[in-house]
Amino acid sequence: MALAAGVITFPGSNCDRDMAVAIEAVTGKPALRIWHGDAALPDRIDFIAVPGGFSYGDYLRSGAMAAKSPIMRAVADAAARGVPVLGVCNGFQVLTETGLLPGALMRNAGIHFVCREVGLSVGNNQSLFTSHYAAGQEITIPVAHHDGNYYADETTLDRLEGEGRVAFRYLDNPNGSARDIAGVLNDAGNVLGMMPHPERMIEPAHGGSDGRALFESVFAGLSVA
Repeated sequence: MALAAGVITFPGSNCDRDMAVAIEAVTGKPALRIWHGDAALPDRIDFIAVPGGFSYGDYLRSGAMAAKSPIMRAVADAAARGVPVLGVCNGFQVLTETGLLPGALMRNAGIHFVCREVGLSVGNNQSLFTSHYAAGQEITIPVAHHDGNYYADETTLDRLEGEGRVAFRYLDNPNGSARDIAGVLNDAGNVLGMMPHPERMIEPAHGGSDGRALFESVFAGLSVA
């Protein structure tokens, strides 16, 4: 049976199509497009992506209003059942605002929008999202954000590191994130939030394909499961 992947769209999302294109490039099947105002997910969903952009114009704070959208209650319920959820950039902000991931994304330390390629190291290659990478592998993925400075209290940071939940770290921290954290997993390992955009680096025409292995990891793992 073909896997069913869905991409959420909020008012202000601008990376939802990029995410859908990346999913189709890896799976060969178009992603389902899901509107923020929907109260329920499709009857069968195997993977959910919460994309980047400026949901609700980033009013109040990034991701805060999107976290209250009807669809996010359904996403939270799906995550609790074990459905994999990927949040990228604004999607990461939304996942922290919903409580699906710990911590918060604050204004960049330099108070400037950062838009460039960055080097990452793979902190944990044993997760559903990273199994096609090598531990410690260095990859290049673009970022584009103003509020990507990851913050959590020291106890939470120690727990994330001790439990292997830091999926990616910056090699040259572009935003001031605590302990160079670029992406974190939930305690069950089925939710990943990251500021860099793997969907923008899946084929040579993008300037590289280091992001493709993330999607290959997820869908290979789901196929085996």
